[in-house]
Amino acid sequence: MNSPLHITRSVTKTVSIARPPADVFAFVADPANWPRWAVVNVQAVEPTADPDWWLMDTPRGPARLRVRGEAAMGLLDHDYVDREAAWSVPARVVPNGEGSEFMITFFQPPGFTDDYFDQQIALVDKEMAALKREMEASA
Repeated sequence: MNSPLHITRSVTKTVSIARPPADVFAFVADPANWPRWAVVNVQAVEPTADPDWWLMDTPRGPARLRVRGEAAMGLLDHDYVDREAAWSVPARVVPNGEGSEFMITFFQPPGFTDDYFDQQIALVDKEMAALKREMEASA
């Protein structure tokens, strides 16, 4: 008898942005821009000796960020590592008429209670709104 597959709880957030996908991709793919839009979770960033990884100041303390982007496919997956946990976050930029959709999926990390995960996900709405404002203001 087959055992059921384990499914991790996830939430996907989406925002429409009135900017071409290449512009949105280039902005989000550059970790130096993250404090401008990831306003809840990223307080500051700086490059490290490893060109793939950036050091971040976050509300949870220091962390590392790596963006694994592929412009042709709109892939903006990124990896997050702090002293307590590590996880990957899939993200995409896709065309929407002359603009873009930015989509990001969060999987509930082990050790996060449902309530804590829900609280953190609610904060992402502020970041998505900040990304939209930032991108559309510079159009």
